Amino acid sequence: MHHQSSHSAAFPDHVEVAIVGGGIIGISTAYALARAGVRTAVFEKATLGCEQSSRNWGWVRTLGRDLPEVPLAIRSNQIWGEIQEQIDVGFRRTGMLYLQDNDADASSHQAWIDNARAYGTDARLLDSVAAKRLLPQTARVWTGAMYSATDGVAEPQLATTAIAALARAAGAQILEDCAVRGVEQSAGRVSALLTEKGRVETATVLIAAGAWSRLFCGNLGADFPQLKVRGSVLRTTPVDTGSTAAINGKDFTCRKRADGGYTVSQFGASMADVVPDSFRLMRYFMRSWLANRSFVRLRFGKRFFEELSLPRRYPTDRQSPFERHRVLDPRPSIRGNAQAWKKLTDAFPAFHHARIAQSWAGYIDVTPDAMPVMDAVPNVPGLFLASGFSGHGFGIGPAAGEAMAQLIQGKRTTVDLKPFRYDRYHR
Repeated sequence: MHHQSSHSAAFPDHVEVAIVGGGIIGISTAYALARAGVRTAVFEKATLGCEQSSRNWGWVRTLGRDLPEVPLAIRSNQIWGEIQEQIDVGFRRTGMLYLQDNDADASSHQAWIDNARAYGTDARLLDSVAAKRLLPQTARVWTGAMYSATDGVAEPQLATTAIAALARAAGAQILEDCAVRGVEQSAGRVSALLTEKGRVETATVLIAAGAWSRLFCGNLGADFPQLKVRGSVLRTTPVDTGSTAAINGKDFTCRKRADGGYTVSQFGASMADVVPDSFRLMRYFMRSWLANRSFVRLRFGKRFFEELSLPRRYPTDRQSPFERHRVLDPRPSIRGNAQAWKKLTDAFPAFHHARIAQSWAGYIDVTPDAMPVMDAVPNVPGLFLASGFSGHGFGIGPAAGEAMAQLIQGKRTTVDLKPFRYDRYHR
């Protein structure tokens, strides 16, 4: 392991791969590329993992995923274990339960298990007695649960910076407080990355900019249909509930944290601000909005006018939108968090011994089918995109990074990336 910090802070004049965004996806890709001996640099406009990568629930799950994501989730579960052996990311295979209230829940869980079994998941149905053994004391009658023993959690506050340390040790350069303004093209392909601190020659750029990816792509003439959804979360003071499994209680979720408290949220607390892009992208999103009305609520407010004033096209030789507003830090939904807390304490009275220690929110980057794009961007040779993870990116981040590193190097990807093609929206 060669120590690189002495010159890794220096600004590079050329790299083989330049990555835009220092979240879990960008950093995991850099780690995989550096290990393969590819000269890689990551450019982050603020600090590593400062947006959704550090604000998510911290779940590492196979359960309930869209089927194309299941192989990524299984592979990621392995990589998390390998990373944890080298550096602490808080990864623990705690087991995970999706609780059931009735036969309809059970049959939809069974259908998912039947479909996912081909990929090698260990998911199974538990009856009410077996489920109850893994739960905190509860007065509520659960009819059973879908359960995975190997699913678990990692700590969002630790993970991205820890994986970045491994990436640096493998030779990657990681620059914080360095916003990327754009990509230079010559002779019809990527030739350089343009940042606020100067130009870096490169033939390959990966955009892994989370909720900012649409704005960045748009300036390059690539229409990436992505909207931001605000997710609100809270954490409790330390409490012993007699259970360490991650729990999806249908209208609330909780998971034990490394600090002894719990991270708590609810699916229905996601809020989509109505913004100008909501109208531009309506044809893509309308069907999924109607299908997911229980999960995502629409809200009209000042965010509409903030985004209306954002230029969709901007010059790359002066201050960009990414420098004017470096971190998306939305306010949490007080109502959403209060509902989650009430549902949690009603279901599991042991939580009455805890207090709410902190509440926060983050912007989740959502695509029309709630699956990411992991692909080369058509018509711009040398440009790649890994974004739109729709709130599932943290858990599959390490495997997504491995797959993007393989794709960028022109190798066969371990996991099939066909379902994540860029052009699936543009047919």
